Amino acid sequence: MSTTLSKTHSPAELRSTPVDGVDVLGALSPSRASDFMTCPLLYRFRTIDRLPEEPSADALRGTLVHKVLEDLFDLPAPTRTPDRARDLLLPTWQALLEAEPTLAELFADEGPDVAEWLTSCRSVLDRYFTLEDPRRLEPAERELYVETLLDSRLLLRGFVDRLDVAADGAIRVVDYKSGRSPSEMFEAKSLFQMKFYALVIWRTRGVVPAMLQLVYLGNAEMVRYVPDEADLLATERKVEAIWTAIRRAQESGDWRPSRSRLCDWCSFHSLCPEFGGTPPPLPSERAADDEPRPQLSS
Repeated sequence: MSTTLSKTHSPAELRSTPVDGVDVLGALSPSRASDFMTCPLLYRFRTIDRLPEEPSADALRGTLVHKVLEDLFDLPAPTRTPDRARDLLLPTWQALLEAEPTLAELFADEGPDVAEWLTSCRSVLDRYFTLEDPRRLEPAERELYVETLLDSRLLLRGFVDRLDVAADGAIRVVDYKSGRSPSEMFEAKSLFQMKFYALVIWRTRGVVPAMLQLVYLGNAEMVRYVPDEADLLATERKVEAIWTAIRRAQESGDWRPSRSRLCDWCSFHSLCPEFGGTPPPLPSERAADDEPRPQLSS
């Protein structure tokens, strides 16, 4: 199967605004920071080499379900029902195919059956309605791009699935996960992402979000966390430390792999020394004018 997703420009890069009068050190998103914490070589493959990755049925399910839930809130509140969400599924899938026709190859040959896959998407959507009643919600923002420049001149940026703002100004940050809630071993990774968003919102709006809410649609569980300023200051220090480590790896060229259970889901086994592969030369080694740019991480 040859289906690939382009990594040439990330959505965050396309949305990021110029920072006038400041020599920005670089930019970091929670997903790329998480990549580096998981495995520096994974970060390199995605951010420095920008290698294409074949989509998976699970990842594509998440994309489709996220889009349906985003569009659901365009409807009048009384009509945001399970049946209406199911009605949105097929046209949303067709729109994804029109934008990226090669996605159809995922279901060709020995791939999954598209009808069964769409049924699984409906099941994930149905679980959402066991956790929230969208008829009683009016999100302030959906798929909100956020960014802030820290005092260190590091730019933080990313996309928030949903932002709810109460009448008293209290902010709830909501993120949908199409998979199952993680074990305690991996829960900190998801909370880091949410604290990252909370830090950006605090720095831009001057308000610490009252609630961080992870919605796990794979097993219909909700994880809520109440952050405070100490949490967000600790997150800022962690982000700065991650960036320092990234720059150190860039300067040394040492993007070493870190083997873990997450390797089972990695697309780069053929290039990873842990699995007998050999990484390609770094971009700076392939062309003198093609400098690696982790500062454009998304």
